[in-house]
Amino acid sequence: MNQQQWSSKLAFVFAAAGSAVGLGAIWKFPYVAGTSGGGAFFVIFILFTVLVGLPLLIAEFVIGRSTQKNAVDSYRAIAPNSSWDLIGKLGIVTCFLLLSFYSVVGGWVVIYIWKTITGALTGLGAAEYETIFGETISNPALSVFAQLAFMVMVMVVVAKGVKGGIERASTFMMPALFILFLALVIRSVTLEGAMEGLEFFLSPDFSTITSETVLFAMGQSFFALSIGVSVMVTYSSYLSKEENIVQSATSVVAMNFFVALLAGLAIFPAVFSFNMSPDEGPVLLFNVLPTVFDQMPFGTFFLFIFLVLFLFAALTSAFSMLEIIVAARTKGDDHKRKKAAWLFGTLIFIAGVPSALSYGVWGEVQIFGNIIFDAIDFLVSNILMPLGALLIAIFVPLKISRATLFAEFKEGGSLGKRVFAGWFILIKYVAPLAIIIVFLDVIGAFSFVAGLIAP
Repeated sequence: MNQQQWSSKLAFVFAAAGSAVGLGAIWKFPYVAGTSGGGAFFVIFILFTVLVGLPLLIAEFVIGRSTQKNAVDSYRAIAPNSSWDLIGKLGIVTCFLLLSFYSVVGGWVVIYIWKTITGALTGLGAAEYETIFGETISNPALSVFAQLAFMVMVMVVVAKGVKGGIERASTFMMPALFILFLALVIRSVTLEGAMEGLEFFLSPDFSTITSETVLFAMGQSFFALSIGVSVMVTYSSYLSKEENIVQSATSVVAMNFFVALLAGLAIFPAVFSFNMSPDEGPVLLFNVLPTVFDQMPFGTFFLFIFLVLFLFAALTSAFSMLEIIVAARTKGDDHKRKKAAWLFGTLIFIAGVPSALSYGVWGEVQIFGNIIFDAIDFLVSNILMPLGALLIAIFVPLKISRATLFAEFKEGGSLGKRVFAGWFILIKYVAPLAIIIVFLDVIGAFSFVAGLIAP
């Protein structure tokens, strides 16, 4: 049994939300929405999150809280002498790959914080900000050093444990991020020409929907909630039996929706106001935010504060990715935690170097038509995470009795059998069916996988 626990339900919700409300909601959601239809993508994202993401999040909470074990041993405890623990192992591999390119973006945030301090991001035009970002990410030494700095911060906190680092950062920094995000939204929607951006984001054009859009919406819902990789199995294993996991999961999803909405309202009005393209990809946030803040009184100061809090949002997500690996290795033995955190954190950094270089000196290296960064992102978000989610959706109703599920479901609350029955239908039938249909409908996903396993 794990020796550590969250100090309260609020601490757990903030930590879980910190894992979910990180770069997935703030960095990735705007550019994926921008390249996938705007408002139409947002509607599909909401549907997937409510009908598939939320039930799966609750399922991961059930697995972790009921066993109080790490992401591998929890499956072993429920289904001993079987191969179901491969779900946890798949989650560990996925988190390893995810953090390898995620840390690159975290490094970009570190660079921008330094540039803000030195005044390099003050009083420039939109085109100049775009040029600066291009020069920044194409600098090999700077990109790799910043990625290392980000990973060192992650390793230091995870090495200190659940309460000493993860809980403290999540509890105090996430609320501050919400407040500053609101200020940014207010400024963005009052810019000249902002209405066109609001219409793009809030008025869905379903004629733009393709099978790829649906796949990306599903992948984004999993990415944004950190589901399908058993991160939430690990986090919920530290949760007291007195807490209600359904209410906690709903709170996490609500916070995720709110941040995704704020991200869209902050980014797209500014994009159209400054005549930028909403489909610029991963660089969208770093080109737009400095431009918007530059239009605000004391803009440099607010940009600095926001970037610091943005860094904490990225870190809280990164903590969970490294924590699942460390927890599986240490098995509750805190004497091994520090060594494991530094060892695996270093290996993840090394694995992420090719992604850090993919916008610069290794930009010509292509994997099935994508640079290394984009290829790993696609593999993780659109293949491995949905695959993990599918396996979890199959595992829970198959290997955990309905009576045990209901007992965990209503623990710490007064939720009735009707709510449980609705969740059970979603997790047993709707979630796996939705994932399978999307997989079958997207030829590109199968082509990508076939390319990976081809001799």
